[in-house]
Amino acid sequence: MIETRFTKRFGLKHPIMLAPMTPASGGALASAVADAGGLGMIGVGYVDRAWFLDQWAKSTRPDVGVGLITWTIPEDPELLDIILERRPRAMALSFSDPGPYAQRVKDAGVALISQVHTLEHAFRAVDVGADVVIAQGTEAGGHGWTIQSTLPFVPAVVDALAKRAPDVPVLASGGIADGRGLAAALMLGADGVSMGTRFWATKESLIPEPAKRKALATIGEQTIRTSVYDIVNNRKWPPGYVPRVVRNRFVQQWHGHEQELARVQPDEHKRVTEAWASGDFETANVTVGESVGLVQDIPTAGELIERVVAETTTLFKKFSHFAA
Repeated sequence: MIETRFTKRFGLKHPIMLAPMTPASGGALASAVADAGGLGMIGVGYVDRAWFLDQWAKSTRPDVGVGLITWTIPEDPELLDIILERRPRAMALSFSDPGPYAQRVKDAGVALISQVHTLEHAFRAVDVGADVVIAQGTEAGGHGWTIQSTLPFVPAVVDALAKRAPDVPVLASGGIADGRGLAAALMLGADGVSMGTRFWATKESLIPEPAKRKALATIGEQTIRTSVYDIVNNRKWPPGYVPRVVRNRFVQQWHGHEQELARVQPDEHKRVTEAWASGDFETANVTVGESVGLVQDIPTAGELIERVVAETTTLFKKFSHFAA
């Protein structure tokens, strides 16, 4: 066991959190991560109430958490209360200011987790009561900022919060897919990691098998931050947030031609939707980060966590003589 402030705070065996990815992180994956000693999270994403209720019902554990895209909450304001009534293990509010909703989470007795991409974000998170801060570098898959990579950003957040909010654990996110990543994050001062891409390619993930197989054949340099899928899905993200996806034929066609894409959005949206259903991931999005190049198989979540922790422990033992 690797004990940190994060594991103590949540009573975990391992300092690993499942990123609440939509649609990958459903009830089965969240439960499998919790079974293996990590913090399992259901990713509700774009305030899909029916999807949340279905996936919550499929969870086999009462101690999983839930994550929302913060700026979408006004589209279904009651959903946050519906989630909090179920007393999840944690509530993750990511992408934009958690302030308007933080007190509702705290009043419900639920731990508040906030993902941040700048020091200003981190300060705002702890000032409104975040119990855990996730420092996400630009290597991460899905939406993020393009400002700092994980290696310099995580210790910057750790140092800043040591002065501003010394009792708040920090998790590292972005480019972490194995025991080397966990070991590095701990050495940077983090209390654990939030992993997305590596859990995205597990057996319990809700991602279609053709997309997982495409990830196995992809390396990090084949990912790109591009807004083409936000445009085609008509999602108006706040400034600064751009998703990282695999550079497939659709991305090659439209990246750099976003205005043209917007003009044909209805037709292209239909094409992307049909491609997802049919398993055509040269058209539909494969939303992974730069660590996809480290993904070589599709294990169960439990096998993955066991592997990551064993590798981390081996590394600590290997280099422990330097501390002598």
